Amino acid sequence: MKQINHIKILLPMLIIYLLVTAMPVLAAKTTQMIPADFHDLAREAKPAVVNIQTVKTIQGGGRVFQHFFGQPFGNREGLEEFFSPFFNQQPRDRKEQSLGSGFIISRDGYIVTNNHVIKDADEIKVILHDKQEYDAKVVGTDPMTDLALIKVDANDLQPLKFGKSSDAKIGSWVVAIGSPFGLEQTVTAGIISAKGRILGSGPYDDFIQTDASINPGNSGGPLLNMDGEVIGINTAIVRSGQGIGFAIPSDLATGIIDQLTQSQQVSRGWMGVAIQNVTPELAEYYGIKDTGGVYVAKAYENNPAHAAGIKPGDVIIAINGKKIDTSRDLTITIANLKVDETIDVKLIREGKEKIVRVKLGERPDQDPEVLASLEDYDNFGFKFKPLDGEIARRLGYPSGIKGLVVTEIKPDTPADKSGVRPGDLLMEINRNRVTSLAEYLSMLDQIEKGQIAQLLFRRGNSNVFVVRFEK
Repeated sequence: MKQINHIKILLPMLIIYLLVTAMPVLAAKTTQMIPADFHDLAREAKPAVVNIQTVKTIQGGGRVFQHFFGQPFGNREGLEEFFSPFFNQQPRDRKEQSLGSGFIISRDGYIVTNNHVIKDADEIKVILHDKQEYDAKVVGTDPMTDLALIKVDANDLQPLKFGKSSDAKIGSWVVAIGSPFGLEQTVTAGIISAKGRILGSGPYDDFIQTDASINPGNSGGPLLNMDGEVIGINTAIVRSGQGIGFAIPSDLATGIIDQLTQSQQVSRGWMGVAIQNVTPELAEYYGIKDTGGVYVAKAYENNPAHAAGIKPGDVIIAINGKKIDTSRDLTITIANLKVDETIDVKLIREGKEKIVRVKLGERPDQDPEVLASLEDYDNFGFKFKPLDGEIARRLGYPSGIKGLVVTEIKPDTPADKSGVRPGDLLMEINRNRVTSLAEYLSMLDQIEKGQIAQLLFRRGNSNVFVVRFEK
């Protein structure tokens, strides 16, 4: 009886003891949601962040003069008498100033920024954190990724180090430093909201999205992880959004910066194929187990893939053992490989896996697809060009929209009688999305003579209409 009483007394004490001793273990697993502060990180990084001021000459009175007095509505015949005082004026050149950011990557004065910050600049001035000013010269630029490398004549500067953007996780803390609206050395913090964002600005879109405040003037500044490493270069904002900014990932930037440092220019690997993502229908047709992989719509003649024996209808599933799931995967993977490098391309042909060895060439200034879009009319009499960010802005299309822009219409053709105008955007054919010329031509080839092709166009911000053609 006494033993039972002892047990009754000791059991609650034992439970309390176990709970108390377990508390540190439970507490150790608790995630720290908010850093105590960003003071040390900012203090160490800020000396490497610079303010960039540029001056460029705008000829012909600039965009405003050209819009009002430079034939904005085409032929000005009949208007000259009324507007002759304006037309006869010779607009004077003017100087335009702009601001941006950058960061030092070497003690002897190499600085990374955005290409759009220094593009066409006559003068580039770099201001350090301690107000020292230097004239900078352009070492090299890469418009396709909006990166630029400049240099100042200085020594013993404090550089930043690059980290791996591939190691950065969604939800992890980041810090942006730059000169928003000209306010130098501004520090903002947030998290990585997403990775791999596509904005339609070019073939190498692979942006880090963050809610750390980024505004005009931040362009070219660093996006830092909590170790003070650069994992991104701040480059874009969504003007209609709040708290949404984008940065070029460091894994993409470092290879480009190395090339600019060594040779002042960038060369990219090139296969020479027109590609599209594998749809469920294509996967079923070609006997592919899943929808991963990239469908080869065309292998351009006199290009590496064609020379190696890659054919239309092949489905590329891996490069050098790395799995390829989307067209963007293939584009970025090949671009990051060296010119003249021989690679193993794993593909599926007629339901069987095959490895083809391809010696890469150098990416041309213009893709064969773009060149073809400028030279050839389609079956109905249209000439198309792939929509890019600049064309979209010029024609008033929303950011991120995909399609083909009508550039020319051949007289006395079905296209000429359809009511479609240059500048209209082709978005679909027979309810299939169109994102590239190769895609469109491939879909067009699948329509037999005498069948109907329905083309969905968009004009401006909201007008959508369908045009029917008999092939």
